[in-house]
Amino acid sequence: MGSEAPVGLTIMEKLIGLIMIAVGAVTFYATYTNLASLPADPVIFLATGIILIVVGILLLSAKTE
Repeated sequence: MGSEAPVGLTIMEKLIGLIMIAVGAVTFYATYTNLASLPADPVIFLATGIILIVVGILLLSAKTE
């Protein structure tokens, strides 16, 4: 008797994953294309974009049981 996750929860998990990938990609791209004009250290923003992309991929690939 395994308990199934609600369908809405599974859909939202995948949707949040897609949104995180999109936000991470935009953050990474905007930072990478404007490296010279940033006053702060751009490595922080590049790393944040990569982390968001990785977490989004993990959310998409997670198997709900």
